[in-house]
This record gives sequence, structure tokens and C-alpha cells, in this order.
Amino acid sequence: MNREIVFIVYATDIERSVEFYSALLELETDFVSPRYVTFALADGVALALWTGNSAALAGAPARTTEVCLNVNAEEVMGLFKTWTDKGVDVIREPHQDVFGTTFVVADPDGNQIRVAPID
Repeated sequence: MNREIVFIVYATDIERSVEFYSALLELETDFVSPRYVTFALADGVALALWTGNSAALAGAPARTTEVCLNVNAEEVMGLFKTWTDKGVDVIREPHQDVFGTTFVVADPDGNQIRVAPID
């Protein structure tokens, strides 16, 4: 079976979100349309930004999902400094959790991005 897993993040402003994720994750886009843009993460895995369902963001008081970036444990704090130097909105400062040191930031639409160590 030929398939790809795509994680879709809703965005209200596609250009702003592409700029944010490109700078934050240091990725280039691999597919671009006026309302849908993807970043290849690995063979068969992509992160997509989509304005087609951005109305779901309006008035949403809480997010129940998040994108998680797993890095080597010794890189977590350095990434926190790099991202805060870029001015990201910090939702939760670095803290210890069951999987190690982690923190959470938000994209321009309030979608949560967690950084945690690789298991």
C-alpha cells in the first residue's frame, strides 16, 4: 500500500505560518498552493499548514493537540534559547516531565509545539 502520513496544522495566514515554521524548524517547503503548504519531514511523513479549516481556530479556548519535535536530550535547552531569541510565544517554560526536559511554544495561531527528548 502506498501512503503518506500528513500532520495538518490549521492556519489563518498561510504566508505568516510558512515563514514561522520555516524559520523555527529550519525547513524548506516541498509543496506550495495558495491555502495548503507542506514540509517533508521524512520519507512518507509531512507537516502541512492549511487555511481551509481556519474557522475552527476562531474562539477555540484550548488546544487539545500539539506538534512535538523530539531532539537529543542535550539539545532541548539550546533549542529553547534559540527559539526564545526568535521571539516565540512560550506557553510552558522548560520543566521535567515523564519523558525528560520539555517545553511548549505556540505558533501565530496558538497551535502548540512541544520540544521533548528522543525516547
